[in-house]
Amino acid sequence: MAAITETYAKHAELYPEKVAIHTDNQLLSYYEWHELICKTANWLDSIGDVNKRLAIFMPNSVPFLQLFAGASMAGWIAIPFDMKWKEEEIEKRLSLSQPSVLITTRDMHRHLNHLHPDVRIWDDCEEEMNQAAVVERGTLEGNTPFYMGFTSGTTGNPKAFIRSHESWVESFHCNRFDFHIDETDHVLIPGPFIFSHFLYGAISTLYLGGTVYVLEKFSPFQVLSFIHTYPITIVYLVPTMIEALRTYGHTTANEMKFISSGAKWEENSKLAIRKLFPNMSMYEFYGASELSFVSVLTDDQNNQKPGSVGKPCHNVELQIRRADMSTAEPNQVGKIYVRSNMLFTGYLDNDYQSIQPIRDENGWATVDDMGYLDEDGFLYISGREKNMILYGGINIFPEEIEKVISLHPDVDEVAVIGLEDRYWGQVAAAVIKGNATKTDLRNLCRTKLSSYKIPRKWYFVDEMPHTTSGKIARAKLKESLEQEVKSH
Repeated sequence: MAAITETYAKHAELYPEKVAIHTDNQLLSYYEWHELICKTANWLDSIGDVNKRLAIFMPNSVPFLQLFAGASMAGWIAIPFDMKWKEEEIEKRLSLSQPSVLITTRDMHRHLNHLHPDVRIWDDCEEEMNQAAVVERGTLEGNTPFYMGFTSGTTGNPKAFIRSHESWVESFHCNRFDFHIDETDHVLIPGPFIFSHFLYGAISTLYLGGTVYVLEKFSPFQVLSFIHTYPITIVYLVPTMIEALRTYGHTTANEMKFISSGAKWEENSKLAIRKLFPNMSMYEFYGASELSFVSVLTDDQNNQKPGSVGKPCHNVELQIRRADMSTAEPNQVGKIYVRSNMLFTGYLDNDYQSIQPIRDENGWATVDDMGYLDEDGFLYISGREKNMILYGGINIFPEEIEKVISLHPDVDEVAVIGLEDRYWGQVAAAVIKGNATKTDLRNLCRTKLSSYKIPRKWYFVDEMPHTTSGKIARAKLKESLEQEVKSH
């Protein structure tokens, strides 16, 4: 099957009354879900825009999933926008993605209306969708694009990536083969759909025919409340959420699987959470926006190789290459290359229309992560070749923060470094040369950046270390900061 929505009609026919989506205040059967998505797709067709790109500026909810799936069924590209983004961040992504329509809540409409020529209120769109016909759709080609997401490039400016239906349908097979998920599962999604880990968790469950439980916002109390109230068998999490559950300290004997990604799940956290969830099994996977699933570490394998990120997922090939592109030996660090049918289509080029792939002529791709395979075929991540900071499963690029801090007239030099943190994985630490105050710089960041990008630690220095070429010596700077943290 080519499209991510192609199983909905079958589910509606086989078990029409089965709950597809469950929220705090809404239950939706598969019959109702299929009907909604058909109506949404047909309503989008009535707009008749050749660009066929839909920006979604909504909280976690049925409407968000409805718009995403409806756009996918209609052959449109869905573009989720983060409700935490500042106006400047939204403007950059609107300019890059060029959506035909932006749909948001009534409350947010007045904040967005001046940023795009066609900003619509969800309530008004919903009324029109309810009048649309329920017509079965034709089959889409697997290479049809359906999803546009954003990463921050190394310059700090956003980059848009495109995914095809085939890339996610292939990924859905990993749910069955690697995570052993099927139509009998009840899947809790406690995180925001703007992050593909959680959006994928919801959409893949609907494809397989399971039941999705959606939280509007993450809280340990609500996660535990849903676990105790409903027959939850799967929970999608990132390590930060797992740490929050551990800190909350409530024990449950329910059997379930935790599926974690976004950052390495630290061993001490795994041991601590097992005491609170003794009948929980852990699945940790390594992947990237560009690559989708790469490797998975199952519960049993975690006991054998706790420091690894597992073995290659279903239908994934891995190579570790030296600098000369030759294949590395076992336990020898090199650049990680991946080949599978789950790779993204590419990045949106500067003309906003053409797509730049990253696969080579043989289908291999890399995101410049470094690692090695041991003698048993388990993958280990040694580090990020780039400077990316993994903050609670969220990718933060220092260059974007540095660009904002450099706007202050009293900043001579700035470097943002990722420091290890037990709770967040890594936190952004800003090192400043100049006369600006911490208060002034934090206030500046608040006006330009999302809250999670604002540095958590601030250091002021008289001199910044440099390389022989005159660039800031990031490795040396990080080492000195880590020594200072240890000494305190």
